[in-house]
Amino acid sequence: MSTALTITVQDRIARITLTRPEVRNAFNDVVIQELKAAFESVGARDDVRAVVLAAEGPAFCAGADLNWMRRMADYTRDENIADAGQLAAMLKAIYECPKPTIAAVQGDVFAGGMGLVAACDMAVSVRTATYCLSEVKLGLIPATISPYVIRAMGARAAHRYFLTAERFSAEEAHRIGFVHELVDADEGGDALAAKVAELSAALVSASPAAVRACKRLVQDVAEREIDAALVAATVEGIAEIRASDEGREGVASFLQKRKPAWLAG
Repeated sequence: MSTALTITVQDRIARITLTRPEVRNAFNDVVIQELKAAFESVGARDDVRAVVLAAEGPAFCAGADLNWMRRMADYTRDENIADAGQLAAMLKAIYECPKPTIAAVQGDVFAGGMGLVAACDMAVSVRTATYCLSEVKLGLIPATISPYVIRAMGARAAHRYFLTAERFSAEEAHRIGFVHELVDADEGGDALAAKVAELSAALVSASPAAVRACKRLVQDVAEREIDAALVAATVEGIAEIRASDEGREGVASFLQKRKPAWLAG
C-alpha cells in the first residue's frame, strides 16, 4: 500500500490525495511513479467521470523532496535526463487524463507543485495559499513544468514569476488565471470541499463523451501540442542546468542552508 497517496472513488468522482504532510507533500521518484499510475488508472475507469487532486496538511505540494534533491545533486547529465523524463511523463499523464481534473489547493504550492496544479483542467484554492516558482534561487529553471504552467498563467505572468522567484498570493494566482476560484480557508475545509463538489457535479451531469471531446478540443486548439519534441527539450533543459556549476552550487547551498556563491560576495 502506498504511503504517498490514497485513491478513493465515490459518486463517480475519483479523489487522489497526497498524504505526506510531514514533508509538505514534496515528491520524489517513487511518488512521481505512483501519481502517474494513479491518473492512468482512474482515467481508464468507466465508473469515474471526474478526478480531484488533493493533499493533506498545511501545504499542497512543496516540489521536490529534499532527500531526492540530495541524490540528484550528484547525478550525471544522462541520469538527470532520465530522472526529469519521469516527471515529464507524470505531468503529461495528468494533463492528458481522459477525465476532467480539478486541483483542490488547501495550502502552499511551490516549484514542482505548481506543475501539478497547472496540469489539472481547473483549480480551486483557499485564499491563504501562497504560490512560488522558486527554481532560479537554486540556480535551476522550471523547465519540465513550463509547458503546463505557462499555459495556466500566460507568458506575460511567467516572465515575471519565473525570473523573480517571488512568492505570490492566491489572489494574484486568481488574477492571472492560474486558479479559477478562491474560497475561504475555514476549519475543516468545508468551503473548499463545497466548491470542488459544485464543479464535480457539473462535470458528472454532462455527457461523458462530450466532456472528453471538449478537453481534447481545448488542448488541440489552444496552443502548441505538448509533443515528444517539446517534452525532450524541457527534459534536456533541466538536466543541463542541474549539472552546471551554478545549478550544483544552488542546490548544495539550499541543502546546506547557506547563501549560494553568487550572493557570497
